[in-house]
Amino acid sequence: MRLPWQVKTLVAILVWGASFIATKTALREVGPFTIITLRFGMGVAVLLGTVAARGQMRRPTRREWALFALLGFQGVLVHQMLQVTGLRFTSATNTGWMVALMPVFTALLARAFLREHLSAAQIGGIALAFGGALVVVSHGLPRLPPLHTAATWGDLLVFLSAPNWAVFSVLSKPALRTRPAALVMTWVLLLGWLMTLPFFAATHGWQDFAALSARGWGAILFLGFLCSGAAYIFWYDGLVAADASRVAAFLYLEPLVTVAVAGWLLHEAVTPATLCGGAIILIGVWLVQRPVGGPPLRPERVVSTGTSA
Repeated sequence: MRLPWQVKTLVAILVWGASFIATKTALREVGPFTIITLRFGMGVAVLLGTVAARGQMRRPTRREWALFALLGFQGVLVHQMLQVTGLRFTSATNTGWMVALMPVFTALLARAFLREHLSAAQIGGIALAFGGALVVVSHGLPRLPPLHTAATWGDLLVFLSAPNWAVFSVLSKPALRTRPAALVMTWVLLLGWLMTLPFFAATHGWQDFAALSARGWGAILFLGFLCSGAAYIFWYDGLVAADASRVAAFLYLEPLVTVAVAGWLLHEAVTPATLCGGAIILIGVWLVQRPVGGPPLRPERVVSTGTSA
């Protein structure tokens, strides 16, 4: 039975929304490079198998190898280190809201480097989104959080992962115009995973295996086979089957899933300040992404405004 695109897209969002909780769970038992290496090794296996089974496998050109290597370095090694290290010190709830800012940074990059026009509503949305982020990390207090606390540094690292993913998305656009998105991500994640192996070896990551409980292995298997594997396939299937703007609408659910699952499994407090700040972020992101006339968003633009989990 073939699943409708709405079901596939919703499953991808639910899985990505829960990814921060799974990472937080695994971090209680093992180090960041163990998580990243195991996760993307599993994810790459799923993507390679799916792309090959669908007859989409193509060898990159020499120029594409260089681009995919750069994207793998930034999208896997750098991006995951920012998020996973940040999650050691901050909550999964805050992480979900910080990551939701990624479309805002994409819009700023498009304005700066692609000279795309920003309307007054989009500029207002950018200001609102950043204001909402400040409400979340400061717990509703009208001041910047103190930089000497571990939680603040965790929030900062996760916050930096949003512009990093926006840069990754903009750099990905040329490849996405000429290759199937799932194939591009397969090569990018494969090369990025290979880059994690020296760090995994240097930190003797295999020694962490003995410390993993059934719960820890479950979190890593969820991250690998579902978050970095099946969810990508489902997301791109949705993009092929439906208008990009309709698929992108599901992204607004992701931080809400994170908040709900973090409260349920990690018992993280859901405060009025968190909900208020999160709502402000979503309103700001909606204003930034809202099309102002013209054609619908292109599929590669939606990939660039997708999850960075």
